[in-house]
Amino acid sequence: MSAASLSPHGFVAVRGRGYPAAETDAYVTALSQDRDDAWERAARLTVLAKEMEADAADLREVVSGLAQQTYETLGRRAQYLFALAAEESEELVTAARNEAQAEVDAAEEAARQTRDSAREQADSVRADADARAQQILLAARAEADELRIEARREVKEQRGEAVAAWKEMRQRGESMLADLDREQAERWEAMERELADRQDELDACLAERASRAESGLAEAERTFAEADHYSRHGQEDVQARAAEVIAEAWARAERIAQETERMLREHEASREEIQAHMAHIRNSLTTLTGRAAAEG
Repeated sequence: MSAASLSPHGFVAVRGRGYPAAETDAYVTALSQDRDDAWERAARLTVLAKEMEADAADLREVVSGLAQQTYETLGRRAQYLFALAAEESEELVTAARNEAQAEVDAAEEAARQTRDSAREQADSVRADADARAQQILLAARAEADELRIEARREVKEQRGEAVAAWKEMRQRGESMLADLDREQAERWEAMERELADRQDELDACLAERASRAESGLAEAERTFAEADHYSRHGQEDVQARAAEVIAEAWARAERIAQETERMLREHEASREEIQAHMAHIRNSLTTLTGRAAAEG
């Protein structure tokens, strides 16, 4: 499985089935924005409540610092009116204080409710986002597991095919080696038969030439005998004839020996050539089967 780049919210995009990455990111982004807006509203209301509490405290301090007016220099009626006004003023101040406290209490309650509502909404949004992200993560993990299992199955199948191909190649190589051994044995038998036939021919030829040489020697001996018998008449001619016969016999024997050596050299060279050719073929097949085993 090949992982793509991460989304802005940390979700890994995977190949195959699953949630659309763009739609998921947009949904989570909207939830995050709603959460941030709720936190911002709660913060503003909290600040406003604190400002109202500060204003109420300032008003209390100003009212408590005012001096009591007696208006003693005025007449009784004025004093009565002043007392009545002071009483009403006290009532008004008390009512104003109560109203201000009520407003402060209401503002604090509203801020608390707003803060609690914003917190609940943020928690709900976060829980929803976490649940959605968990679903996406579980789906991605399931898909990754499925892809991993499929990849392992494909690798196992390919490995089985490779092993089967290697076994087939090895069997073919062994069969070729067996055929080569059988063919080599047949060729050796044929060559041995041919060499035996040629050896028989060579032996016959050597026997014939040896017989002819022996005949020449016998003729030379007879010539020497005649030379001894007729030594008194033409001794020089007889000795010349004898020497000529002996030389011809030695020359014939030398030619026979040279011909025999030549035939033996040709047979040996032919046998070595065949052996080298068969060894080359065997080494090539051995190398081929060994390479196939290494690749398998």
